[in-house]
Amino acid sequence: MAKYNLKINGKARQVDVDPNTPVLWVLRDSLNMVGTKFGCGMAQCGACTVHVDGNAVRSCVLPVSAIGKQEITTIEGLSEKGDHPVQKAWLEHDVAQCGYCQSGQIMSAVALLKNNPKPTDADIDAAMSGNICRCGTYLRIKEAIKTASKV
Repeated sequence: MAKYNLKINGKARQVDVDPNTPVLWVLRDSLNMVGTKFGCGMAQCGACTVHVDGNAVRSCVLPVSAIGKQEITTIEGLSEKGDHPVQKAWLEHDVAQCGYCQSGQIMSAVALLKNNPKPTDADIDAAMSGNICRCGTYLRIKEAIKTASKV
């Protein structure tokens, strides 16, 4: 076990975990932050997507020892009231059905818009290709991203 001082959603947090513990399990099990979901455990579905220094990463395969001084942002850290432009667009377009993948989808969409505020359809497809939605709401996801890009 080792102690890690992490900055998560703007707050300092300390955990005592094995260095190989994936960030996903640090968030969920050690810090009781359950907005980030477990999907496949192999970085293939995107349900576990968080931001590390603003970049979308799969937290299920990222060991806590690799974080260092980088800041982690989870779905809980996007906005206190759930009023981030992407979250609002998600509601406007009724994107979520079962909702399981949505935190990862939203985190990937936010990272896309941060790096490319006016993405094309091809840009959206490329950025979101690593996120699986079992309910198949891909068209609504794309429309919500386009709406959020106008804000």
